[in-house]
Amino acid sequence: MAGRLLDTCDALLVDLDGTVYRGGEAVPGVPAALDAVRADGVAVRFVTNNASRSPSAVAAHLTGLGITADPGEVSTSAQAGALVLAEHLAPGAEVLIVGSPALADEVRAVGLVPTDHAGPRTAAVVQGLAQDIAYPLLAEATVAVRAGALWVACNVDKTIPTERGLLPGNGALVAAVREATDAEPVVAGKPAAPLMEASIAASGAKAPLVVGDRLDTDIEGAAAVGIPSLFVLSGVDTPASLLAAEPHRRPTHVARDVAGVFRPEAELAVGPKAAWSVAGGTVRGDGDPLDLLRALCAVAWSTGLPRLRADGDAADRALTALGLSISAIG
Repeated sequence: MAGRLLDTCDALLVDLDGTVYRGGEAVPGVPAALDAVRADGVAVRFVTNNASRSPSAVAAHLTGLGITADPGEVSTSAQAGALVLAEHLAPGAEVLIVGSPALADEVRAVGLVPTDHAGPRTAAVVQGLAQDIAYPLLAEATVAVRAGALWVACNVDKTIPTERGLLPGNGALVAAVREATDAEPVVAGKPAAPLMEASIAASGAKAPLVVGDRLDTDIEGAAAVGIPSLFVLSGVDTPASLLAAEPHRRPTHVARDVAGVFRPEAELAVGPKAAWSVAGGTVRGDGDPLDLLRALCAVAWSTGLPRLRADGDAADRALTALGLSISAIG
């Protein structure tokens, strides 16, 4: 089908949690959609800020959810962090690992030597989330950073989504070291450029498209390297947060989920839509609520949204479907 969003790219750089799966289940329709993407000759690359698992473990987890995945299709922030270290350090340099064994393995893979103790030979600290990180290791990181060691954070995600709700992410632990040192880390993961650049290089893409559910990581990460993005409503961010997005966190396209890539590109693009009118805060029309969202984004991002009023039952139903009550966005 000509004109699909998929026809504009040669690789999808796909986020995981909230985009491909939610908790312990695949997002409905996504496994089949990704298989169809590959069948169309477009590469799929799974791009995750999770630094605690190896590409093999990530691929195994995806496979267990019914999602076709190979370790060679996975890019992690641990890999990106190791590459940043390798760019700055001589082979054999000692690196303090604040993270999982998978992170230590990536550091070894680039010719550096992991340690869990800050000493005179410690050249760098790399920090990624692991659930058993405790005060003593954060203290070692503080000692090393204060002594002048290079500090690399695999990501600065404040929270991670779980079945129990949002829990502290790597960014929360990075903040502890930041407060204790008054230093700032070099960030490897989304939204910083290193992970995105490594993913593009690994996929061999000339025209990649980022697909993700978080404006502050996936979409901002796409903007950081100047490539288009598809924001999906299957995860963390909402229509309300999309309308309020700052310029560097605005996607080029919006869909319900990953399967949206098979829809016409012009349909998914942010901009005015024939079925909807948004003038002076009054919404008129009748059609797909997501089309209304795309039209609202164009207005909100150019002139700002006044208090919205629905003119007619169809407009009222569409705003309600989007969770955009007047009190929420007025």
